[in-house]
Amino acid sequence: MTKLRMISVMCSIVALSVGLAHEVRAADAAVPAGATPAITTLDNLQAAYQGESNAKARYEAFAVKADEEGYKSVAALFRAAAHSEGIHANKHGAALKELGVASQATVEKPVVKSTQDNLEAALGGETAEKTSMYPAFIKQAEADKNLGAARSFKGAMASEAGHVLLFKEALGNLNEWKAAGQEFIVCQICGYTAKNTATLQKCPVCAAPRLKFDIFK
Repeated sequence: MTKLRMISVMCSIVALSVGLAHEVRAADAAVPAGATPAITTLDNLQAAYQGESNAKARYEAFAVKADEEGYKSVAALFRAAAHSEGIHANKHGAALKELGVASQATVEKPVVKSTQDNLEAALGGETAEKTSMYPAFIKQAEADKNLGAARSFKGAMASEAGHVLLFKEALGNLNEWKAAGQEFIVCQICGYTAKNTATLQKCPVCAAPRLKFDIFK
């Protein structure tokens, strides 16, 4: 390498180092020492994607356990709920993509107990999402003026409300849910979940037509 070339490379390294130092100082100035960085809609989307991805895996495992214990209708409910959570995860992932960020989730091995225990755990998780997690996420998204994220959160929250009702009913009539026969519908567009009835001709959340429902039994 010539002396001139070496000088040029060294100048480039110095310039890069100075630029990085300026960026670090700017970042430090933005968040005071000891302060907790503000939670953003981007953070909430990643958290929601993580949560829904794990819920899908958890309910799939719960469905297998319910089948093993002979709770055929409970197994169908868990399969429907798993499908719904997968739809929510995909919608959160799409909202992240709109922000130019790749969705990331670490799916943990589900903790599977008895079917009654699994229903209680599912009910607790869905209730927390419906009453606290998603309302907070929606408030933040609206404050950030991120309408896409707000829509994704609202659709998921509406579906979780349906899951809460179904899990409560299953827990209250567990012996009656042993036999097969219960059918559930899941909206392919928003993940809304309910018992399958002939009167339900369109999704009450997103207005998708009947042909956009998947049936689980």
